[in-house]
Amino acid sequence: MRPLLVCAALLFARESWAQKRPFDVETLLRIQRIGEPALSPDGKLVAFTVATPDLDKNSQNRQIYVVPVSGGAPRLLTREGATNERPRWSPDSKQIYFVSTRGGSSQVWGMEADGAKPRQITKLSTEAGGVLVSPDGKKIVFASSVYPECAAPSFVLDDICNQKNLDADEKAPSKARIYTSLLFRHWTEWQNRRRQHLLVANVDGSGVKDLTPGPREVPPFSLGGPEGYAISPDSTELAFVINTDPAPANSTNSDIYTVPLDGGDAKKLTANPAADDGPLYSPDGKYLAFRSQQRAGYESDRWRLTVLERATGKITTLTETVDRWVGSFTWTPDSTRLFYTAEDRGRTGLQMIPVTGGGARTIISGDATLEEVMFTEDGRTMIYTEESGSRPVEIYRATSGGGTGQPLTHLNDTLLSGVTLTPPEELWVDSYDKSRVHSFITKPPGFTAGAKYPVVFLIHGGPQGAWGESWTYRWNAQVFASAGYVVVQPNPRGSTGYGQKFIDEINGDWGGRPYDDIMTVVDAVAALPYVDNTRMAVAGASYGGYMVNWMNGRTNRFKAIVSHGGVFDLASWARETEEQWFPLWEFKGSPTENQELYAKHSPSTHAKDFKTPTLVIHGELDFRDVTGQGLQLFTTLQQQKVPSKLLVFPDEGHWVLKPQNSLVWYRTVLDWLGEWTRKR
Repeated sequence: MRPLLVCAALLFARESWAQKRPFDVETLLRIQRIGEPALSPDGKLVAFTVATPDLDKNSQNRQIYVVPVSGGAPRLLTREGATNERPRWSPDSKQIYFVSTRGGSSQVWGMEADGAKPRQITKLSTEAGGVLVSPDGKKIVFASSVYPECAAPSFVLDDICNQKNLDADEKAPSKARIYTSLLFRHWTEWQNRRRQHLLVANVDGSGVKDLTPGPREVPPFSLGGPEGYAISPDSTELAFVINTDPAPANSTNSDIYTVPLDGGDAKKLTANPAADDGPLYSPDGKYLAFRSQQRAGYESDRWRLTVLERATGKITTLTETVDRWVGSFTWTPDSTRLFYTAEDRGRTGLQMIPVTGGGARTIISGDATLEEVMFTEDGRTMIYTEESGSRPVEIYRATSGGGTGQPLTHLNDTLLSGVTLTPPEELWVDSYDKSRVHSFITKPPGFTAGAKYPVVFLIHGGPQGAWGESWTYRWNAQVFASAGYVVVQPNPRGSTGYGQKFIDEINGDWGGRPYDDIMTVVDAVAALPYVDNTRMAVAGASYGGYMVNWMNGRTNRFKAIVSHGGVFDLASWARETEEQWFPLWEFKGSPTENQELYAKHSPSTHAKDFKTPTLVIHGELDFRDVTGQGLQLFTTLQQQKVPSKLLVFPDEGHWVLKPQNSLVWYRTVLDWLGEWTRKR
C-alpha cells in the first residue's frame, strides 16, 4: 500500500472510532445477559434466559426465550413477572417447566413449548427453585428452604406446618438470634430455623415429599461447576451432594448420596475425605460421573473427573494426569465419552475423554471461555455458550467433532456495534524465581503507539482465581480501557489455569510470592513505551483487596488504590469469616495456633507505612470479608491523614449486584482513579 493510502486508511480508522460511543457503565448495564441454555430432547430448540438490568427498579428483569438449533431469530416466551428462569424441558419437548415469581413468590410453573398456557405447579409457603424434570416426565424435583420438623415419617411434606412456622417467626416480638455452633451465617444470610432441602412432586404439583429430611442443608444449585443433583435415567433415583460433617464451617467434605425418587433412606456413595460434587448419570444409567478433590479442607485442590460404575461400585479417576481443574462436564448420548471444560492460561476450552480412561483430546480451544455443553440426541451437534474478554455470552452451535462454532444468538450485536471493544493482549514475564507469570493487557479504544497512557492494575480475588478471556460485569476491563487506561490483569501465584503447583504456592504466603509476581509485572509494564509510569494505579476486590492493602504498606509506586471487600487485619478476619476451612488451610491453623504467620502477612502489620490515596469499598451484607475490615482500613487511613474515601453499600454482600449500586460503584471508582492519576 502506498504512503498516501496508508495515511488515508489510518485517518478513516480514527474517524470511525471517533464516531462510536465509549463503552461506559451505562452501556454495560444495557447488555442483555444470556444464561441457562437448555436443549430440547428432540434437538430442535434451545430455551434460555435473558436478564436485563432495570435501573428504575434497581433489579434485573429475567425472561425465557427459545431459539431454533437450525438458526433463526430468538422468540420471547414469558412476559409476566420480573423473574422467569431455569427452563427445563419435558421428555417429549412439548412442555417447558421453569421457576417464576409472577405469582408473588418463587414457584415452579409450566407452559407449552411456544409459551402458551402457563400454569402454576407448586404453591409452597417456603417457595421453590432449581427445578428438574424426571426422564419419564412424571415428576419434578426442586429445592425449598423448609422447616426440618415439617416432614412426616413417610417423607410427605406438611406445608401447613411450614406456614405456621413462617407466621410464628414473622410475628415473634423479638428478632434475636441464638446460636450454639458454626456455621451461623453464610455469604449474605444469617442461619435460621429453615434448611434448604430437595423435594419431589408429581408434574401437577401434588404429592410433595421431602427427599433430604433432617437438619442438614443441601448446597446451592451449583458449586461453581456442574449441577448439585441429578435424576437417574430410569426416574427411580436422585443423586445429590451434601456435607454431613458435624462441624460444617471447618469442612469441605461434601459427599454424594442417592435416595429413591419416591422417598426413602439415603445411601452414601463416596467416602472421600475431601469434596465431591456434580453428580451426573450416563444416559444408559451404567455410570455416575462427578468431580472430586483429594485434600480435605482445601477448597482449591485440583478438581478431577471421576466415574462410578453403578453395578460394581468401582470408582475411576479419569483425569489424574491432567494438571488442570475440571469445570462443567456432560455425557455423549451413547455414554462412551465425557466432554469437560478446563481452564488453561486464561482460556476455557473443551476436552473429551473416554469413560474407559485414556488420554484427553482437545475438541474446542481458542481465545474464549466455553461452558454449558449439550448434545443433540444423535450426538452430531453440540450447543454451548461462549464469551471472551471483549464479547459477552452468546449461544453457539458446532459439530461434536469441534471446529468453528456458529452463534445462534446475536442479542447484543446492535448495541455493541456502536462501541469499540478491544481484545485483550498477553504479557509473559519471568518472576524473581524464574516462574512464568501471565497477564492480560487491554488498551484504550483509538490507541496510538506514540502516546503515553495511565495504567490501572486489576488484582483478582480468590485468591485461587484468575483473569481470563471471559466477560464480566464487575471489574470490566473494557469500561476501564474506555475511560482512557491501559488495563493490566496479572495472574500471579495462586492463579488457576497454570497447574496445581502454581496454585498451591500461595498457601501460607499471601503477601510473599504473589506480591513479587505482581511487582515483576509492574516493572515490565512500567517499561512499555506507551505507558506513563508516573500515573499508575492498582485496584482489587476480595483477595485483590487484601493485596492492594498489602501493597500500600510495601510500595509508593502507585498514585491511587481502590480496595473493595478486602482483608485489612488477618487475625480478626479469620475469626469473623464464615467458612473457617479457608483460613485454617491458607494459614496452617487458626490465629491462636499460628499467630506469627497471620501477623507476618497481615496488611495491618505495615499500616504505619500506608501513604497512597485509597478508596475503600465494602458491602454491609458481606460475611466473607466482613464490613469491619473496610472500616478498620478507612479509620487507619484517616488517622494517618492519608487521602481516603469510604463507599459502603448497605444492601450488598461480597459483590455489587444491584444495577443502581453498580452505576455508583463504577462512577466512584473511575472518579477516584481520575482524580489521582491525572495529577503530576
